Amino acid sequence: MSESRFPPARLAWFVWGLGALLYLIGFYQRVAPAVITDRLMTEFAIGAAALGNLSAFYFYSYVAMQIPTGVIADRWGPRRLLTLGAGIAALGTLLFALAPNLWWASAGRLLIGGSVAVAFVSMLKLASHWFTPRQFTLASGMALFVGIVGGVFAGVPLRLLVEAFGWRPVMAVTAAVTALLCAAIWLRVRDDPAEAGYASHYSGTHGETAHGSIWRGLQEVMSYRNSWLLMITPGGVAGAVMTFAGLWGVPWLMQAYGLNAREAAAITSAQLVAWALGGPLLGTWSERIGRRKPLYVATSILALLGWSIVIYIPGLPMPMLIGLLMLLGFVSGSIIIGFAYAKESVPLRLTGTASGVTNMGTMMGVMILQPAVGWMLDRNWGGEAANGVRLYDAAAWQAGFTLVFAWVAASLICIALTRETYCKQT
Repeated sequence: MSESRFPPARLAWFVWGLGALLYLIGFYQRVAPAVITDRLMTEFAIGAAALGNLSAFYFYSYVAMQIPTGVIADRWGPRRLLTLGAGIAALGTLLFALAPNLWWASAGRLLIGGSVAVAFVSMLKLASHWFTPRQFTLASGMALFVGIVGGVFAGVPLRLLVEAFGWRPVMAVTAAVTALLCAAIWLRVRDDPAEAGYASHYSGTHGETAHGSIWRGLQEVMSYRNSWLLMITPGGVAGAVMTFAGLWGVPWLMQAYGLNAREAAAITSAQLVAWALGGPLLGTWSERIGRRKPLYVATSILALLGWSIVIYIPGLPMPMLIGLLMLLGFVSGSIIIGFAYAKESVPLRLTGTASGVTNMGTMMGVMILQPAVGWMLDRNWGGEAANGVRLYDAAAWQAGFTLVFAWVAASLICIALTRETYCKQT
């Protein structure tokens, strides 16, 4: 077959889409514990601190994989990396589904987090080879949307399935689906269109690898003040949303506002949808005004005010509460600005590492906040329980979420200290 023509759009999107499906599954796994908190607490006889730590095991390995993933993708290629990631994710999910105790469940979460961490970078690498530069921008924007679809499925649909069949069978089926995806990626994904007989959109040298020291590149990136400030910032801005929608929002809405699990899951899913909408819209707005800092500061102020109302004013009218949570999701989409801001704050050759550092900061926020909120809840627990699930009063929830508020406040301070790039590369 001639290499003079580019691959058809249908084939390019299919190849990219298989990688995107692993990202969707990864986001689903990230949020899934939120709607089965009661089942997990009963099954393993644990309190909030242990539950938060169980959920956070996903993020421990996910964060650790952020920096090396880019280098591994360059050396192995996305096909091998995605196949390995999907295979390990399937094993981790099966381990979680069959876990006889908390230790094995945590091990399963650890395997899942580290394996799906390869999806995002691999998606972008596939896009750089299979799409034109204009389509690459579209594919990058679609990535967050695909992830949110996974997060939404981990809301009401997952809760309905768990109520009908139990959480263990549902997770076992998830493992089987992930294993099928592993096989499909190996059979159908190719690193470059040239491997399928088409011309490539990639402008670099095929087979190039990153031979520089990861540690040296990381040190150089962190020598720029903006880099570490922009690493801390999303830990509060996005970490607050993922801590709430990804774990503690559903039980809080059930215990503080008397909602059932389905209603609570629907609200946290809506917040994730608002987050998906906020990212591209705020990013586009930043490009149009030609500045990063003002919009990032303004949205962080709104986030701080919004969380202060949600956390410290009990008994809000339900329409107001839902509206605030949707607003918080939307303004937290400003982390998209942060990724562009971080890339522009370092030399062009370091932009990949800068992106990894920023994403690592995002995940560090939820990695720390989920178990920390649980620890604070247990410290303030009054001893009440129902069907093996601990019940926390308003004061306990307020104490737990105060940690979220504190990190959002720190994020605002950090973003205020950054230097504007005016949307231009350093």
